[in-house]
Amino acid sequence: MAKKDKRFILLHSESSSFQDSQIWVDRETGVNYLWHACGNAGGLTPLLKADGTPVITPKGELLED
Repeated sequence: MAKKDKRFILLHSESSSFQDSQIWVDRETGVNYLWHACGNAGGLTPLLKADGTPVITPKGELLED
């Protein structure tokens, strides 16, 4: 991956008046992350399956810009 390429890809976004939820995927690892913001606060966490392992999107399924 060249330096100018973006490391993260936005997969999904939902928002309302004061809340925003987004799912981002790391292009290098395939790990999916949830970003949630409400007002002036926000947080980022990896998405986990029921067994506690991270949700991983295979490289072949990533949409390239």
